[in-house]
Amino acid sequence: MDHRAEAAVIEILGKEFPDHGILTEESKGREGSGAYRWILDPLDGTTNYAHGYPFFCVSLALEKDGQIIWGIIYDPLREELFAAEAGRGAAVNGRALKVSATRHIHQSFLCTGFPYDMRESPEDNLRYFSRFAKIAQAIRRDGSAALDLCYVAMGRFDGFWEMKLNPWDVAAGGLIVTEAGGSVTGFSGDPFTIHGKEILATNGLIHEEMLTVLSKQRE
Repeated sequence: MDHRAEAAVIEILGKEFPDHGILTEESKGREGSGAYRWILDPLDGTTNYAHGYPFFCVSLALEKDGQIIWGIIYDPLREELFAAEAGRGAAVNGRALKVSATRHIHQSFLCTGFPYDMRESPEDNLRYFSRFAKIAQAIRRDGSAALDLCYVAMGRFDGFWEMKLNPWDVAAGGLIVTEAGGSVTGFSGDPFTIHGKEILATNGLIHEEMLTVLSKQRE
């Protein structure tokens, strides 16, 4: 289904935008001849899909000269279409999105994920999870970074952190959070980039508290 979904989207993009590049998870994509590049994850939450766990989506972002300018994430089970355009806000099914108003981490509802190589690599997110679990209200691990970011944007979650992600995991979701009024950085507070391997996305109000926890756990 990953490959079938990818092929369908690439076919449409190829017809509509023949000069645009495409970066995608399952294949080599293609080089473009202009300033635009699409970034596609045809099925984020593949393991969930394979096991019938109802938390997966399609994520698509548009990059111009290295900047993400547009993104959508579609949850087919809940029929929720999250969308954002740089400088013009974010919405779900046409309704404006706004991050939560939770002000302190001890009141926060957080989400995260674990890398695929956690059995082999010492950088496995477990020490971050352990620390946050003791100070947050609760944490969830649902298995789709793109949808997790959307849930931060709409206030279902107050914050999200994860490591070892790829551009197609965060390109659309990062923009959606930002345009909904949230904050997105690396674990050290450095500017967010889709090519970084760490992401912290919050409602902005608990961002510094989460950065403090992340920095202490690295010492």
